Amino acid sequence: MRITILGVLSMLVVFNVAIGLLWTPIWWFLLLSVTLLIFGLYDAFQSKHAILKNFPLIGRVRWTVEGLRPYIQQYIIETDTGGAPISRMFRSIVYQRAKNSRETIPFGTQLDTYKEGYEWIGHSLSAREVEEMDENPRISVGGPHCKQPYEASVLNISAMSFGSLSKNAVLALNKGAQKGGFYHNTGEGGLTPYHLKHGGDIVWQIGTGYFGCRTKDGGFDPDVFKEKAQLDNVKMIEIKLSQGAKPGHGGILPAYKNTPEIAEIRGVEPGTQVDSPPRHKAFSTPLEMIDFITELRELSGYKPVGIKLALGRKSEFIAMCKAMVEKGVTPDFITVDGGEGGTGAAPLEYTNSIGFPLREALAFVDDCLTGFDLRKKVKIIASGKIITAFQLAKNLSLGADLCNSARGMMLALGCVQSLSCNTNKCPTGVATQDPRLARGLNVEDKFERVYRFHRKTIHALMDILSSTGHVKTSELNRTHIFRRVDQCHVARYDEIFPLVKTGSFLTDEVPERFKLHLKEANAESFMPCSLLAEIEKETKDVS
Repeated sequence: MRITILGVLSMLVVFNVAIGLLWTPIWWFLLLSVTLLIFGLYDAFQSKHAILKNFPLIGRVRWTVEGLRPYIQQYIIETDTGGAPISRMFRSIVYQRAKNSRETIPFGTQLDTYKEGYEWIGHSLSAREVEEMDENPRISVGGPHCKQPYEASVLNISAMSFGSLSKNAVLALNKGAQKGGFYHNTGEGGLTPYHLKHGGDIVWQIGTGYFGCRTKDGGFDPDVFKEKAQLDNVKMIEIKLSQGAKPGHGGILPAYKNTPEIAEIRGVEPGTQVDSPPRHKAFSTPLEMIDFITELRELSGYKPVGIKLALGRKSEFIAMCKAMVEKGVTPDFITVDGGEGGTGAAPLEYTNSIGFPLREALAFVDDCLTGFDLRKKVKIIASGKIITAFQLAKNLSLGADLCNSARGMMLALGCVQSLSCNTNKCPTGVATQDPRLARGLNVEDKFERVYRFHRKTIHALMDILSSTGHVKTSELNRTHIFRRVDQCHVARYDEIFPLVKTGSFLTDEVPERFKLHLKEANAESFMPCSLLAEIEKETKDVS
């Protein structure tokens, strides 16, 4: 095959030369033939790619088709309900709300309501008029040790760093948050001038790299933190323990996104890949974590301080709860990130196979706080693939007080799910540090879209709530959501995720499904007691 292709190209070149002596326009074809022959010869004699070596030129067709495959899949083949990670149906509703377009659909649902896993909310014959509902419901975040509680919206911008997102994307998100009265989480990349320029409410996330409050050796700098944490724009502080995209791994900023400006903000070397440590240096046990929360609360002027985690070992979260009980101190909020979360770069195995999905994690965290009689002191924030008002209602029913959305807000900015967040080639200028691409994102246009998406989604949530006969989002609970378990059975959320009795974990009334995890949990170590005992035994044996 290789000899045949090269032979045909060679003959074509000779033929073009011969004809070109008589008819000069053929020289254009000669130029094309020579170019193809050069590529063919290169392919035939290179040694990196077997397909190109055996099939010069023709092998390049495979690469071309492979490169076009995602676009063909999304724009030609994909159905409204079958796209991933977010289907066209859900992408469309974000675009429609963001652009203030018609958002109704004709002729009934495209979902298979008899398919296993289908979920819905039960309406009421005591439904209320939507005009009775609060257009912008607020949730007060701040426990007994907080002196500056924050009134948060039930839908907010989830953690996305400057570095992962472009400057213009951060500016548009923050300006939208300022107009709509909801908060903007900085992500672990640090508090930047672009988060502060438009005056939107900020949740400053402190990750394992301590970017923005970092010492030269990568530790936590309390003085720098205090200066920034007391800014008026900063409403809450979030300590990131882990995230849904790559739990237990730490964030990744690729070298090509680490510009001199970002490096200066983060306190790192420009042009290098920045891997956040997998765990914190400021604390190493649940008890020390509670002390760190107390320290940040004091340094910030007693603003709400919380933690964010993707649930891993259940005993580790119970160990945190035991530490809260022992110290008599709680975080003001806990953000639960689902294993399905993620907006940027992550290893495939972490994206697909590590960490609890949001629903199971959310129910477990809510149950543990209730079991230890801590729930009234701690607000729960749900984060993980939350796009629509029903998804909001579902998570609020399961135990969340409010929700964060990352990909929904990215879509509102104009993201087309090109799946190029990790390449620095985002075509819409959302997830790139390429100035040429970022310039295409018009802040004055896109902030309005973010604002409208939030406003119309909240309106849709309150519309749903009115249909259930309730007025406040806090009235939603696990009895309101139904799931088709199989073709013949439907179960309510309170049957799938049974509620626990308040304070039961402090007594002998512990439900059977929690007993092992409670036994393993130790406030003095994140590591389960059984594993800790094994390590101590091995250490003694070696000695």
